[in-house]
Amino acid sequence: MWIGFVLLLLVLVIAATMWSLLAGEMKIQLSQLPSILKNKTGMEYAILSNIRIPRLLLAFSIGGALSITGAILQGIYRNPLVEPYTLGISGGAALGVALVIVLGLNLKLGEFMLPVAGFAGAFVTIFLVYFLGMKRGEININRMLLIGVMISFVASSGMMFLMSITSADNLHSIIFWTMGSLEEPNSSLIKTMLIASVAGLFIAFLFAQPLNALRLGEAKATHLGINAAATIRVLFVVASLLAGLCVAVGGIIGFVGLIIPHLMRSIIGSDYRILLISSFLGGSLFLIVSDVLARTIIAPNELPIGVITGIVGGLVFILVLSRSKLKTI
Repeated sequence: MWIGFVLLLLVLVIAATMWSLLAGEMKIQLSQLPSILKNKTGMEYAILSNIRIPRLLLAFSIGGALSITGAILQGIYRNPLVEPYTLGISGGAALGVALVIVLGLNLKLGEFMLPVAGFAGAFVTIFLVYFLGMKRGEININRMLLIGVMISFVASSGMMFLMSITSADNLHSIIFWTMGSLEEPNSSLIKTMLIASVAGLFIAFLFAQPLNALRLGEAKATHLGINAAATIRVLFVVASLLAGLCVAVGGIIGFVGLIIPHLMRSIIGSDYRILLISSFLGGSLFLIVSDVLARTIIAPNELPIGVITGIVGGLVFILVLSRSKLKTI
């Protein structure tokens, strides 16, 4: 059954990919696609190569990365409501970006400062959550979760302070970034995001069996021969860095890391050997479709992708919860 489900997800991702390439203000027919890609001088090729293909790659990689990050963190904390942003990672990244915009460093040093500041803010948050969450040299996952939530509140307050003292132009830039966007002209960042997402999936899959054991609790996982502390430490760092990179490149795109792993778990179960792959493909599919909707609903204008993921993800999550009980990890 699970092989058929994964193949179905793969087919849906391919279909969504074709829809993403063809849909937009300038519609392209599927039959025209080979000739457009061959003729590199036309306007259609410019639209594909400069806008749609980069956005497609970002949607695929960020959607997949956020989803497996959510699946990993939900496994570590044994809580289906945990997502990358619960630990304050998005708040730290947003605070870093807001600080750079308010100080005008993005204008002086270049737009690359925004993703750098976002990743730096996320990394500082990861550092604080990890080390403040340790008690007597041992990792305490409940303590880490509480500290992450508190750091998120502190970062949000810092954001509001910066937004209240800055200019209208800077305020607009901060708000636009926090709503999420896949408009990233830097090809190096796109390649980095794509490589990181695939590498994150590979590393997470190596820990599929330890994650399955952690569902029983740290003590029982240790009795089964799993080094629970080392597993939690490595997976927390991998998931946090992935989430930080996603926020740095695409801004705050919510609900992907929460709804997709939970939805996959309700369909195919909690075996992480299947859940990780399904979550990656499901997250990619969700963000690709959301990006197309964001580009086409009010064309020629565009909605922030965070608006689409928030509305659709929230409604789907409510629907799933109303039809079934919240499953344990």
